[in-house]
Amino acid sequence: MSQTNKTLDSKSMSVAPSHSADVILPRQPGRMALGRQPLIAIGSSTGGTEALRVLLTSLPAEMPPIVITQHMPEMFTKSFAARLDSLCKLTVKEADDGERLLPGTVYIAPGHSHLLVKSTNGIGYAVCLHQGPPVNRHKPSVDVLFRSAANVAGKHCIGVILTGMGRDGAAGMLELKEAGALNIAQDEASCVVFGMPKEAIAMGGVHEVLPLQGIASRLMALCANRQGTGG
Repeated sequence: MSQTNKTLDSKSMSVAPSHSADVILPRQPGRMALGRQPLIAIGSSTGGTEALRVLLTSLPAEMPPIVITQHMPEMFTKSFAARLDSLCKLTVKEADDGERLLPGTVYIAPGHSHLLVKSTNGIGYAVCLHQGPPVNRHKPSVDVLFRSAANVAGKHCIGVILTGMGRDGAAGMLELKEAGALNIAQDEASCVVFGMPKEAIAMGGVHEVLPLQGIASRLMALCANRQGTGG
């Protein structure tokens, strides 16, 4: 094979760089959480649409704001949110840039943007949609969501990682844990693909590993406990 052909083959086999969340926002370890309200952040990929249906339809309307990054093309996220909204007691919608996060509402990252959580007036949270490059070759990226939640919500956040292929969300979940959040991973038996939860567990970012059917009741118990203890 000629050197020219080798060069062409090398270019055709090259893949896009796998950026970390650093290309979207800096990590801010050790910073006191700006928001003080409870928040649930969920990441999922392969098999996640059904897992999210099972989880969200099992939750009552009286829940903290829930933000979700599901790997999904942009033409499907709005209809996916609308379908969940028709099935759930919670309000489910595709997230809009700048909107305030409200209790009883689920915000799905649109397929064209990273979903970040930002603080508002040092109490609550709002949506920030970011048009930056893919992270871990995904946009939206779970690592980006989790890092933003770690930065602004910290110990007031509960992180959940569901079924999915790859490692997106593993590093972010560890950052959540180090910021004081409590994290749950879906167990292998109930996953379609035990990739993302497995990587998060291996990195040491997970507190509890639960079957999909057990996550909703655990979230309700954790939220009730945090409200009862004032944080």
